[in-house]
Amino acid sequence: MNPTFLILAAGLGTRMKSKLAKVLHRAGGLSLVEHVVRAALGVTPAHKIIVVIGHQADHVKATLEPYGVRFALQAEPKGTGHAVLCCRETAGQEDGPVVVAYGDCPLLTTATFRALIDQQIASGKAAALITTRLPDPTGYGRVVLDANGDIAAIVEHKAATPEQLHIDLINSGIYCFGSELLWKHIVEIVPNAASGELYLTDMPEILARAGHRVAPYDLKDSTELLGINTRVELAGADRSLRDRKTRELMLGGVTIEKPETVIVDPDVQIGNDTVIEAFARILGASRLASDCRIGSCSIVSNSELAAAVHIEPFTHIESCVVEAGAHIGPFARLRMNARVGRDAYIGNFVELKKTYLGAEAKASHLAYLGDAQIGENANIGAGTITCNYDGVKKHPTTIGKNAFVGSNSTLVAPVQVGDGAYIAAGSVITDPVPPEALALGRSRQVVKEGWVAKRRAKQGK
Repeated sequence: MNPTFLILAAGLGTRMKSKLAKVLHRAGGLSLVEHVVRAALGVTPAHKIIVVIGHQADHVKATLEPYGVRFALQAEPKGTGHAVLCCRETAGQEDGPVVVAYGDCPLLTTATFRALIDQQIASGKAAALITTRLPDPTGYGRVVLDANGDIAAIVEHKAATPEQLHIDLINSGIYCFGSELLWKHIVEIVPNAASGELYLTDMPEILARAGHRVAPYDLKDSTELLGINTRVELAGADRSLRDRKTRELMLGGVTIEKPETVIVDPDVQIGNDTVIEAFARILGASRLASDCRIGSCSIVSNSELAAAVHIEPFTHIESCVVEAGAHIGPFARLRMNARVGRDAYIGNFVELKKTYLGAEAKASHLAYLGDAQIGENANIGAGTITCNYDGVKKHPTTIGKNAFVGSNSTLVAPVQVGDGAYIAAGSVITDPVPPEALALGRSRQVVKEGWVAKRRAKQGK
């Protein structure tokens, strides 16, 4: 039976000192709450996940709707127990385990959720709670165990006795309940005397009074339980998530030079024997085949690179496709669905926008090629520009296969250059060029000998 997940994500997060809801801050390439939802999706289908929303509810909902999860609204922040109660109408009719987790704990893994659920089911107890031991538990709620090793109570740090302060077993706040007992007893939580809020930490004691037992699930890796409250903790979570991804890739056969400097988003796929140099960023849903090389300080975002593509340093590629064997950069920019053909060459300071550069074609340096179709084995000289924008509309340029465009040429779109045609250097081309023709679009050079001396004499110098 698939478990139900209740992910509490309604809070503001005042210590973040931000206008943005805490769970929407990003670490490891995703918002915090997305990491928790994804971990839950490894255990249960999307319709069994309910996210409690409150602060900036519409923004959180918009972020998570693509995952197919459901939502419950906590209109007023009245504590964790109240947040769970807000889910009762949506989830209360469903049998099976109910996991309660938090939207600001991005390091939790599917494996940990699965182990917690297995613990609750195998024990036959009313609930299981993730606990962990800390060398310094200051500030955390202490877990008090009974003679059987079950949880008798959770005591907040400020309410703990001197003896209880020596307990190093702390409360994570992440539970797996049997659904029937959860919904039967959660209504027994009373408002906290100091805050007036309903706290889920009262549930172990409530269940114990009713003759039920709550088992601890001791998580050895306490770093998984890191909840994000400050920008410092956010940066720490980002490092941990990035480390996980680069480790996964390296174990899969990818070479990453100085992995502590490299950023790879969670949905990126990279083939074996690809090399990622220092300070590179591979973002979004990029897919890199085997035997590629990504140069230092380059950015590849939401793009597809076929086998043996070589990206030189400081190159930016966004939403593009690069075919096998192509060589790009350094300091090149490809954007807006540009496509580079097999074994093509793009050099330094070349920009492609909505352009197809054919197989074995070359644009070696200092060119802007926008809204263009460039045939195979064409050569684009330095300083070439396709003038694709007339101030109102964008217009296409077509350059045939084996064409040669001389340096510093300006192609005023819409314009077509035929197969095998030549454009003389320094030309401005406004009319179609037939195949295998030579086009010159420049004025004749005029030389006036002695002009400088005459000018100097006229100025009286």
